[in-house]
Amino acid sequence: MASIEAEVRQYLVENLLFGRNEVELSGDTSFLESGIIDSTGVLELVQFLEEKFQVKVEDEDLIPANLDSVNALTRFVENKYEASEKIGG
Repeated sequence: MASIEAEVRQYLVENLLFGRNEVELSGDTSFLESGIIDSTGVLELVQFLEEKFQVKVEDEDLIPANLDSVNALTRFVENKYEASEKIGG
């Protein structure tokens, strides 16, 4: 299985950047500040996370600290996995 980071990057390039690899996408690049994603894109991203990684994104999770960069998304999914393991999920 590919890493969470690799899966997220692939999704972004294919679905939000429409294959444009020339866009600078470092781990900490802000999706909102760089114009990579808008409010509709956030909803699409949430759907991707829930389907691909089988995590539930709650309303309170919808903050830039969780969803505004590749690194933030990777940490968010990893934290969701850790939380589900702790409760036996």
